[in-house]
Amino acid sequence: MEKKGLLIVVSGFAGSGKGTLMKRLVEDYEGYALSVSMTTRKPRPGEVHGREYFFVSKEEFEQKIETGGLIEYASYVENYYGTPRDYVEEQMAAGKDVILEIEIQGALKVKERFPESVLIYVLPPSVKELYRRLKNRGTETEDVIRKRMSRAAEESGVIERYDYIVINDEVEGSVRRLHNLIEAAHDTPGRNEEFIRNIRDDLEQLWKGEN
Repeated sequence: MEKKGLLIVVSGFAGSGKGTLMKRLVEDYEGYALSVSMTTRKPRPGEVHGREYFFVSKEEFEQKIETGGLIEYASYVENYYGTPRDYVEEQMAAGKDVILEIEIQGALKVKERFPESVLIYVLPPSVKELYRRLKNRGTETEDVIRKRMSRAAEESGVIERYDYIVINDEVEGSVRRLHNLIEAAHDTPGRNEEFIRNIRDDLEQLWKGEN
């Protein structure tokens, strides 16, 4: 049976390590395509345009909104984030599971438009560890860190709307659990309706042939 590509939406608190998990997932397992989001925020040290994000101006982003070039978009800490449409549709048509690493606002919009999508939320093992990771980035002021922690408190109220959670305590094990969840999602009855229908039809024909 030919495997159809799934739309996998991954979110998590800033500092939860979701970006690291996504990169390792694509490196360690075949059949995945990591969608590159578009954003108006400035690049962090080491980030490359077209690899971590497409870094664009506010004007360029709003033009994409107007022309329907985004699957979803959201505003987070005074910046826009969005998912370009073309790449996602091409990869899913080729049978790959497309990973969208996006914020809660965008994730819930995707779920509304694509009910068959799989939503996964990445959590740190503790709030103390979350703060430590944000602090160790060394790229943000204490004020920005406080804003991110405050935003995390808000986001925690809608985690139950996701299909699964992954507690990112250790990268290798977390990547393995993430992959296993996605593999299991492929095997739900709702995502295999055609196969089930064919089995049912064949059984009915066999039954008729014996009577």
